[in-house]
Amino acid sequence: MQTDIWIAIVVAALGTFAMRALPLMWTQRHFNKHKANNTEAQLPTWIGVLGPLMIAAMLGVSLIPKETSMAGWLATVAGTLLTVLIWRKTRTLGLPVLAGVLAFGGVYALLA
Repeated sequence: MQTDIWIAIVVAALGTFAMRALPLMWTQRHFNKHKANNTEAQLPTWIGVLGPLMIAAMLGVSLIPKETSMAGWLATVAGTLLTVLIWRKTRTLGLPVLAGVLAFGGVYALLA
């Protein structure tokens, strides 16, 4: 692989980690400061808003196939439907995402 691709992968990984780790670290520090002062800490409003906004942004990007061919669209629809169906049954995050990714890959591999 070319060096440019590896740099892009590392930057994306660090950015993804930072989006998750920085709010967590800030919240832990915020709660620890209130615990030391024997006061009750409230979760800031921006944290409750930021999480769903990031998930919605990733969802919007992931629902548009990389290749706008029939195989790409059908694989996206199959993966999305299976993800939603399993999520409605289990109300968890891991299994629906795994099933959706496998459905997407399977349909795309069969049709492409």
